[in-house]
Amino acid sequence: MLHYSIIFFIIAIIAGVLGFGGIAGSAVGIAKVLFGAFIILSILSFIFGRKR
Repeated sequence: MLHYSIIFFIIAIIAGVLGFGGIAGSAVGIAKVLFGAFIILSILSFIFGRKR
């Protein structure tokens, strides 16, 4: 999931440089959502993943 977040961030940077403002804004929004989901899921896996 972090991989997809980085890809959408790179797409947003390229679209911003080329002047596609709407596409860049959408890609940044998607990247933020994916990064937030990654952070939440990684914290939950650290908390609940240690069953010894």
